[in-house]
Amino acid sequence: MPAIVGAFKINAIGTSGVIHIGDCITISPQAEVRTFAGAGSFNTGDSLKVMNYKNATNVYDNDAVDQPIVGNA
Repeated sequence: MPAIVGAFKINAIGTSGVIHIGDCITISPQAEVRTFAGAGSFNTGDSLKVMNYKNATNVYDNDAVDQPIVGNA
């Protein structure tokens, strides 16, 4: 169903990112990545105060495939 989209701003997009505006049947990823980060890693803003006294990031993942991309053109 068509929609009216107002003004928007794109600050940044990664090399394999997707920006889609409008109707779409499917969007297929061309790449995959696994990201590990500790507490407070992705905070953004002005004058943040993050207090993480004890932090441990669990990077153990026994999945063989997290996001299959085989067959995406």
